[in-house]
Amino acid sequence: MNVPLPRRALVSLLIAGLFPAIHAWAQEAPPPQEKGPAAADTMLHALNVNYPTRYQPMQAAEVKAVLDRVYTYLDQTTPAELVHKTSGAAITDLSQAEPDAVLKPGDFRLTSYEWGVTYIGMLAAAQASGDQRYFDYVQKRHGLLAQLTKTYLPVVQADPKQAHAPIKSFLNPHALDDAGALCHSFLKAKLAGVKVDYSQMLGVCGDFVTKREYRLPDGTLARGGPDGQGGRKMRPLPDTLWLDDMFMGVPTMAYLGKVRGERAHYDDAVRQVLQFSRRMFNPKLGIYMHGYVEGMRDHPELHWARANGWAVMSMVEVLEVLPKDHKGYKAVLAQLQAHIKGLASYQSKDGFWHQLIDRNDTYQETSATAIYTYAIARAVNRGYVEAQMYGPMANLAWNAVASKVQPNGQIEGICVGTGMAFDPAFYAYRPTSVKAAHGYGPALLAGAEIMEMNKKYRFGLNDSGLMFQGVR
Repeated sequence: MNVPLPRRALVSLLIAGLFPAIHAWAQEAPPPQEKGPAAADTMLHALNVNYPTRYQPMQAAEVKAVLDRVYTYLDQTTPAELVHKTSGAAITDLSQAEPDAVLKPGDFRLTSYEWGVTYIGMLAAAQASGDQRYFDYVQKRHGLLAQLTKTYLPVVQADPKQAHAPIKSFLNPHALDDAGALCHSFLKAKLAGVKVDYSQMLGVCGDFVTKREYRLPDGTLARGGPDGQGGRKMRPLPDTLWLDDMFMGVPTMAYLGKVRGERAHYDDAVRQVLQFSRRMFNPKLGIYMHGYVEGMRDHPELHWARANGWAVMSMVEVLEVLPKDHKGYKAVLAQLQAHIKGLASYQSKDGFWHQLIDRNDTYQETSATAIYTYAIARAVNRGYVEAQMYGPMANLAWNAVASKVQPNGQIEGICVGTGMAFDPAFYAYRPTSVKAAHGYGPALLAGAEIMEMNKKYRFGLNDSGLMFQGVR
């Protein structure tokens, strides 16, 4: 008598009959491979690779050697002296206002916003390396600026339009570029123990950043305010936000909070980060646009690399002093983490980032790569992001930056000063120059932070890949 099979058993028999090989494979483990001579391709995965950018971490001494070349060049080409503008004769008495006095010309300006970043980089290099020369570089030049402020500030205040002073752009600032980054460097130097009287200079630049710079009605720092003659400034349009200003003003606010003990400055710094980010951060891409015009429906989504650098650097600097119990701390940290995650996805195979981050047909740019190196390594060192994920890319990025530092200490591949535009051609064809000041401070910062990171964590090759290897 035939007993009908259950439906499930019948289906199994049909599958086994139709696909016998699959059935056997699913039921039995594959037989062990035969032992014998190694195949010819067994070790191909371990072949040496000719990476264009060094593919292993630099030892501290190697990083220091790169920084020393930069230091030597900058020390020689940024004299801290006052001279007569016509004769070039040295002016040694700084207590009297000399109408024909100028800072001795060099390759760079001691009061530019780029040099504010450079002073910060020198302080970081001094701390990471223990080399007093970097500290002295800052102390000598800040000391000169403090003396000039004492001598010439009354002159400029008496006649802001006509008075001459060798550092007039700082003493009578008209934009954050004139005051913000320098102020940040003064505050960091003061906290680091530099023996300079910063009181007058902090009064000038701190007051400008926190009280005098133009803002939108919600308090966000902006450009294109009233021109003083009944019209509006075109920078390039009224009520324009430049992402650059997240760095040019916001860290100064946070550090004023630290130095003065005034919590309102912390509140202002947090508000700036979040309000800039709400307008200018693209959460799908994980990066910022460069410019935003209040009142426009659409905005130029040009993701300029160095501006994104100013933004990410601003956030790590704010978090350095923002109290962890501040109500905005977690929001700033989350924004930093989102930005770093976005930036990570655009790093090129050579370790750099492109001039327009998301356009690989634009050139690989050094200053932005240096800023990202610093910010990512600092975030690793502070525990904001995982060392396992971000440490290797920071090392690769530093190696990329170091490859651009020439034997004489000049740095190649730095985009020159750049305004805001509404088309990609403007950014893509900006020139580069070793005389573009924007890359020197970031290179010092990057090298210093990489030294700190590699002191704290081990990185090395594992199965040919550059990997995290634990805490030292």
